[in-house]
Amino acid sequence: MPEILAENLSEKSIVGTDGAEIGRLYNVTMDVQSGGLRNLLVEPVNAADADFEVDDRGRYLVPVSRVQAVKDHIVVAR
Repeated sequence: MPEILAENLSEKSIVGTDGAEIGRLYNVTMDVQSGGLRNLLVEPVNAADADFEVDDRGRYLVPVSRVQAVKDHIVVAR
């Protein structure tokens, strides 16, 4: 995957590989030891979407490993 600046990801729409809108990117978490990205924190559009873990504020924790593409939207495997 090519390099993408974090500032270009702010509030980008997150969609599943099935085309369904999941939410908007809120933030990204990283592993402090390795420096690797861990999860996308996503503000959900539908709180009933049970495909992802949820943090204490109701945001989805989408593993970065599930990111399929980053263009106009961020596409993640469901």
